[in-house]
Amino acid sequence: MTIVYIAIVCGLIAVLYGILTAQQVLSAPAGNEKMQSIAAAIQEGAKAYLGRQYLTIAIVGAIVAVILFFTLGTLSTLCFLIGAILSGVAGFVGMHISVRANVRTAEAARGSLQGGLTLAFRSGAITGMLVAGLGLLSIAGIFWYLVGPAGKDLGELADRREIIAGLTALAFGASLISIFARLGGGIFTKAADVGADLVGKVEAGIPEDDPRNPAVIADNVGDNVGDCAGMAADLFETYVVTIGLTMVSIALLLANVGSEALMQLMSLPLIVGGVCIITSIIGTYMVRLGGSQNIMGALYKGFWTTAVLSIPAIYVATSYTLTGQFFGDMNNVVGTLGDDPAAVIEGTGDISALVAKEFTGMSLFLCMMIGLAVTGLLVWITEYYTGTNYRPVKSIAKASETGHGTNVIQGLAISLESTALPTLVIVVAVIAAFQIAGIIGVAFAATSLLALAGMVVALDAYGPVTDNAGGIAEMAGLPDDVRHKTDALDAVGNTTKAVTKGYAIGSAALAALVLFGAYTTDLKEFFPNVSVDFSLSNPYVIVGLLLGALLPYLFGAFGMTAVGRAAGSVVEDVRAQFRDNPGIMEGTSRPNYARTVDIVTKAAIKEMIVPSLLPVLSPIAVYFIITAVAGQSEGFAALGAMLLGVIVSGLFVAISMTSGGGAWDNAKKYIEDGNYGGKGSEAHKAAVTGDTVGDPYKDTAGPAVNPMIKITNIVALLLLAALAGHVV
Repeated sequence: MTIVYIAIVCGLIAVLYGILTAQQVLSAPAGNEKMQSIAAAIQEGAKAYLGRQYLTIAIVGAIVAVILFFTLGTLSTLCFLIGAILSGVAGFVGMHISVRANVRTAEAARGSLQGGLTLAFRSGAITGMLVAGLGLLSIAGIFWYLVGPAGKDLGELADRREIIAGLTALAFGASLISIFARLGGGIFTKAADVGADLVGKVEAGIPEDDPRNPAVIADNVGDNVGDCAGMAADLFETYVVTIGLTMVSIALLLANVGSEALMQLMSLPLIVGGVCIITSIIGTYMVRLGGSQNIMGALYKGFWTTAVLSIPAIYVATSYTLTGQFFGDMNNVVGTLGDDPAAVIEGTGDISALVAKEFTGMSLFLCMMIGLAVTGLLVWITEYYTGTNYRPVKSIAKASETGHGTNVIQGLAISLESTALPTLVIVVAVIAAFQIAGIIGVAFAATSLLALAGMVVALDAYGPVTDNAGGIAEMAGLPDDVRHKTDALDAVGNTTKAVTKGYAIGSAALAALVLFGAYTTDLKEFFPNVSVDFSLSNPYVIVGLLLGALLPYLFGAFGMTAVGRAAGSVVEDVRAQFRDNPGIMEGTSRPNYARTVDIVTKAAIKEMIVPSLLPVLSPIAVYFIITAVAGQSEGFAALGAMLLGVIVSGLFVAISMTSGGGAWDNAKKYIEDGNYGGKGSEAHKAAVTGDTVGDPYKDTAGPAVNPMIKITNIVALLLLAALAGHVV
């Protein structure tokens, strides 16, 4: 239990860091009266949207909680509610800080670029540490309660099943809220952004964030509810699911190692998450501009400090957990399972045979190093495809010289190309971790990848703050040198936001084998008399694969269509205001910002419902329809194959959308910096069109695929428990 207590303390330190840093950020000067007035409008709009969104989510969550209560019992329901509430809290607090840090960042940028960078990054770090801290506290807290005060014995099958059920339900609660928050926020932000750009930049020919544009406040509100609140809920879900389901996999696959060894192994992901919170906090203080004034380089100082310090921290944590010493001998075998992998492949053996025959503490440490390496590589690859200094973005900007169509063609090509390197990295990581320590090794690689979530979320949440700061500087009429600084900060923010999305989807891919292993193990335990054929000669496996692969495309289509419809409403409203109130363009009348915000709010809430329920209902529908047609064993086969299908296609859909959209956005900014004719040129107009296409790619459909993949898998696990009558 000592390890669990250490993890809880680390989670509390993260929350304390968030509180103290929030006080520092909020005590910074908030600028002049005009700046504060603009910031207040953004705060009001964000609060109104989030209030409506959370009310809608609460209604859906309450219905799901009632269903869980009658199918899986009290414990699962309570854990579901904890996950859902904390996911919402992470999003709300992140948004609360972001909408107050934006104006302070603009004011700080009046003094120096370093001042603006420090304030924006610190505000992002608040969100990052709260996401990691609350995530770790929820997992460690539930585990502590079940093995402590509740007296559950890991050596007893029934007690172990209750722990597994609690952690799975916690992940489900976080995932359900995440998909609504990510998708709803994404629809809001991109509908406002696209509508503002189409009428303001293209039709009226006014600058971005021009106060005469009625959609400009809605656009700034959207940066916060989508890229901050939605992102925080998304990464909270990713953190909880990855670490929680690593613990679940250990409990399922290593049941015969003894209760004491099982306790050590299940505690290891918790302390790894805990020590990496400490290294992330240290990393936040290393973000400093050097003589080159390289903003991305400054952010990388923080990231690489965290990553490098995490190596010895994870080693010490692993050694202490498994040997009781900080530098103990980790070469002793801590797991021995499986003796006939061929039997598993033929469907006659236990899934546990797919775990390495022997693995040691050193094996697990090496697998976690693989996870850290994957994190670094995904960050570098994403920067390459979305940074303004590299070939992909420059090629899209160059293509803009010959028109709108060539911009879109090149942007699509880059989005497709961007899937190759991340996929190869993930493939190599899965093979290497599996060779070292089997499925458990892959799970621990995913755990260490997510252990750096605090720092990665800090990089992401920095983005909407700098975006808003630029908007406030423009609307408040601050000097050009201030806007130049905020533009520089914002351009890097586009890359950091893309990094987080690639990072999150990469973790889902690493967790693929783990989730499928959990499904097949549950299937064998709950339904020992049902023979399930997962071979490709079974047509129902092919059916499941195809249906699973379809889901991310259908989900993405719903998200893109929703943005198009909502953006159309914004376009009509902005055109109407320009037409009915000529004083707006003359600068003698004030646009009706509140009306536009209200239109986008209603549209986003309405549009998020159906796509968000798709991954919840699809696994249930597939199982019952195939079972009715071909029998229960084929229903289980199709459902399992569906899980693999959604992971495989979801990886490519999400990466192509997020990286491609980021590249389109920064190609526009590259031209606005004076290249290929600069602002107002024909190339710039073409780049605005490309950015309009890329916006819902990178900020709505693409990132929402990540929680969609997880929730599909978790629903399948809960469905098995419900069908088996496993009520706890």
